[in-house]
Amino acid sequence: MHAQLLRVAACVQAVEQGRSLTDSLAALEPVWRPGVQALSFEVLRQLGLARALLAALAPRRPDPPVRALLQTALALLQTDTSGDAPPSGSGPERPCYNPHTLVDQAVEAAKNQRSTQRQAAFINACLRRYLRESTALLERAQQDPEARWNHPRWWVERLQADHPDHWQDILRANNRPGPMALRVNRRRLSRNAYAVRLREVGMAATVFGDSGLVLERPCPVDRLPGFAEGDCSVQDAAAQLAAPILLQGLAEVRGLRVLDACAAPGGKTAHLLELADLDLLALDVDAVRCERITDNLRRLDLRALVLAADAGQSASWWDGRPFDAILLDAPCTASGIVRRHPDVRWLRRPSDIEQLARVQRQLLEALWPLLRPGGRLVYATCSVFRAEGAQQVDAFLSRHTDAVQHPSVGHLLPGSTVAADQFNDNVSGGHDGFFYARIDKACS
Repeated sequence: MHAQLLRVAACVQAVEQGRSLTDSLAALEPVWRPGVQALSFEVLRQLGLARALLAALAPRRPDPPVRALLQTALALLQTDTSGDAPPSGSGPERPCYNPHTLVDQAVEAAKNQRSTQRQAAFINACLRRYLRESTALLERAQQDPEARWNHPRWWVERLQADHPDHWQDILRANNRPGPMALRVNRRRLSRNAYAVRLREVGMAATVFGDSGLVLERPCPVDRLPGFAEGDCSVQDAAAQLAAPILLQGLAEVRGLRVLDACAAPGGKTAHLLELADLDLLALDVDAVRCERITDNLRRLDLRALVLAADAGQSASWWDGRPFDAILLDAPCTASGIVRRHPDVRWLRRPSDIEQLARVQRQLLEALWPLLRPGGRLVYATCSVFRAEGAQQVDAFLSRHTDAVQHPSVGHLLPGSTVAADQFNDNVSGGHDGFFYARIDKACS
């Protein structure tokens, strides 16, 4: 176990130094990746508490490798402090270790790494003290909002301002694993038919919407029947709303000219093509991520024109023909999907919100002229911050007299029943945080 702890601590240290957990995991040997990812997720969901505990145990800030290993051990010594059991479909149980075994393995890990060898006795002393005084230390740590909610203080304060009635629910949901949701490819089979196939191989699932299933327990995609052949895709319930909102009332119209801007990795692109016969252009500024769009479409036997281009620089890629519909899933803070990417909360800074809001404004302004009169644009972000959602759309509408907001979802809050009617059925385990606005262009 100590070798795995060292790798988890290295990932935690990288996040604290501003590097993505995804990048750190990608650099690991494949045999280590699943276990290190699971433990790193758990540590990052408890990092605020672990930081507060370490500050009480070691007032002098340890060197980064020692700090990371101590925080890793302290986080893994925690159970669910929220008092709420994870909902059905929310993923595997949190790891639970014998405390003394975990401490022993953390000390062994320290002895086996050059950067921590000389501090092994210090690490042992800190963790043994925690075991003796855990009740008092935890009680004191819970007075710190960052420790209580395991989010940066500024994030907590932002949610309190943006969602005064729901901020605690959002934070609690963020600290639970997200469920594994599937989107059934309706060009190949119905949602109910695929649910039967899952039952036949011993996989229980709950249905939602017209194409969605939530697995009772997550599993590797290669265990999903027909996945390689394109029968289904992994996609959260909230993300599955994008295509139906864009195509509402239009799915039977053949040959619609549609733009999916910022399309990678291609989940929403594919969903659009599963629902309708479209002349679809999928853009993404990252050429490598465009390859993922192409790979996803190939697996699902779908066709679209995929271009690596900046959606905000239309002169470099637009052929002058207006679009009937545009999906803008804009770059954002990803504050709505931190239960799936728990490092995001620790990587973001308050200034990121306004910086990304500027990018969103620029994209809206650049794409609006490309939409035909009578067409529609769906603006989406996987964010719960109002500056990236409702406030962004309100400002856009004030600048454009030809823009009319159609009734739509608005802010979807993770783990909440807000706007649950949009899903047609209750989504087991909740859904990610998202924002949707449909904006119609007035006819001349």
